[in-house]
Amino acid sequence: MHELTLAQNTLEIVEQQARLNGASRVTGVWLSIGAFSCVEAESLQFCFDMVCRNTLAQGCSLHLDVQVAQAWCRACERQVTLPDAPVLICPLCGGHALQTDAHDNIQIKRLEVA
Repeated sequence: MHELTLAQNTLEIVEQQARLNGASRVTGVWLSIGAFSCVEAESLQFCFDMVCRNTLAQGCSLHLDVQVAQAWCRACERQVTLPDAPVLICPLCGGHALQTDAHDNIQIKRLEVA
């Protein structure tokens, strides 16, 4: 379950930034999750809530923006949504000549502190 490690690492960064900015409490965290990150949003939410106990971020709201996997199919010459990321097969023609514009990273986009 790599979501636990991701939650722990995210919390470390969040707390570090909160302290650097003189905050006594973190009230909200916004994360962007890449379509190819292989992160289960529900598991990440659960793990984040768990690791935040007794920290500056206890009870904060976690907002997740999960990217949809989009790709350009060279065979169809169309933009397609990939239903089973990271499987790179065009859902329209079954082709493999896809140019994706999805990523596999997780970014902290915003923090809300008090």
